[in-house]
Amino acid sequence: MKINVIKSSKDEIEFNIESLTIAELLRTYLNKDSSVTFAAWKRKHPTENPIILVRTKGKTAKKALTDAVSAIEKDLDKLLNDFGKLK
Repeated sequence: MKINVIKSSKDEIEFNIESLTIAELLRTYLNKDSSVTFAAWKRKHPTENPIILVRTKGKTAKKALTDAVSAIEKDLDKLLNDFGKLK
């Protein structure tokens, strides 16, 4: 999946991503993190890719994003494992 970083600093990162579904998933997991002060996505037009903005306090924005991706992977692995047990 292609991610294009628009701007990045210690406490803020803005990037666009190809999938609206992934953008919403990231927003949800980022907002669970107490060090994230703001996480949202927007689109200027429905034909454009969503832009995600993340602001943090206490940890870097890149670390918060990495933590969110790790949490998503963990939950998806658990879901896959649970479905595997249904056989």
